Amino acid sequence: MTQVLSRSALPLVLLAFFLGACKNEKTEERGSPPPPPVETAKPGACASGGGTVDDPVQGEFFVRTAGSYCIEPQGDTRTYGDRGKLTMDQVCTTAVDGECEVYKSYGLKRAVIVRYVDGGGGGGSVEVILSTFGDAAGAYGMFTKRVIADGDPADPRAPRPMQAGGAGALGNGRGYVWKGPYLAELTYLNEQESPEQIAKSSAPVLTSIAEGLGAKLPGSADKPAAAQTLPASNLIPNGIQYFPKEILSIARLGAGAVGYYKDGAKRYRVVSLVREDADVAKDAMKLLRQKPGTLPVSQLADEALHMVIQDAPDRPKDEYVIARKGAVILGVGDEDLVMKPGEAADKQNDLRLTKDEKVTRLRAWLLAGAAAPSIATDAGKH
Repeated sequence: MTQVLSRSALPLVLLAFFLGACKNEKTEERGSPPPPPVETAKPGACASGGGTVDDPVQGEFFVRTAGSYCIEPQGDTRTYGDRGKLTMDQVCTTAVDGECEVYKSYGLKRAVIVRYVDGGGGGGSVEVILSTFGDAAGAYGMFTKRVIADGDPADPRAPRPMQAGGAGALGNGRGYVWKGPYLAELTYLNEQESPEQIAKSSAPVLTSIAEGLGAKLPGSADKPAAAQTLPASNLIPNGIQYFPKEILSIARLGAGAVGYYKDGAKRYRVVSLVREDADVAKDAMKLLRQKPGTLPVSQLADEALHMVIQDAPDRPKDEYVIARKGAVILGVGDEDLVMKPGEAADKQNDLRLTKDEKVTRLRAWLLAGAAAPSIATDAGKH
């Protein structure tokens, strides 16, 4: 461990922070030793109003106090990348071992790390990593990846929506805020509390800090066009994942969003792509038609097709109906999370939409004006 990050438990905290809750649980299951105890603040630590963030670029984005918490008075602000004290390579080697390339793939340019402490002496602290990406699409994509975290947004344990910035989410001891090219990730720690206590005591301070950051962050709160175009009805809260490139893992298909939906017992996903004009959208449909087994669907929008997507040999085959109207492409398909390979057909039919139901919903969405001119396109993301 380098001298720069030797103070307290910050390296391990940052590692856990970037790996996410799911990754952290897997690490603990492998028997890794728990991180050393975090140094707690003494009562009255925030009496002077808290510390400041030593960063002339983004220091003003951080609120000094949040309830009984404040920026650690003697804290050491860590800045990486553009106009930072440390390089982006040092993020990879000293802070985010294992997922640095994921962040870079979304366009990470800069990171600032700030610690808040409980001036009431309760033993809690909050680590905030503010990441700056090359554009809003990259930042929003990383936000949705963190919130979905390869899990089911319908799970009661999944992060729930939080009103902060352009989009926010609050989980068990964790919080996320997106706005413009920025993503803030917050982690609450308290060695004196049980997991149940952490779930309860972390929410107020995480919400307060997140709201403060969301209000101060510059940039637009408008989601990328594909995310805006997703139908709102039956959309699971925080059930959007945005891909700045290669949606559906199809090379050259470009940017798009996937929405997670629940209608009674039925589960389904909706894929959305928005291009700058109809010709570019036609090219995207050509790429989809190249997938083996794809069949045309007649009398649906400008053009439509039926295709099967299977992420891996041990995963179920999900059927999609995808249609284009002008520059907008929408598709509705099966929910992979609730389908099981080899499961009886009648059991699967209880959980998914029929082909006719998919066609009916697509027709209604597209006729309702999914291609509304007020929605900007994902130009340049294809």
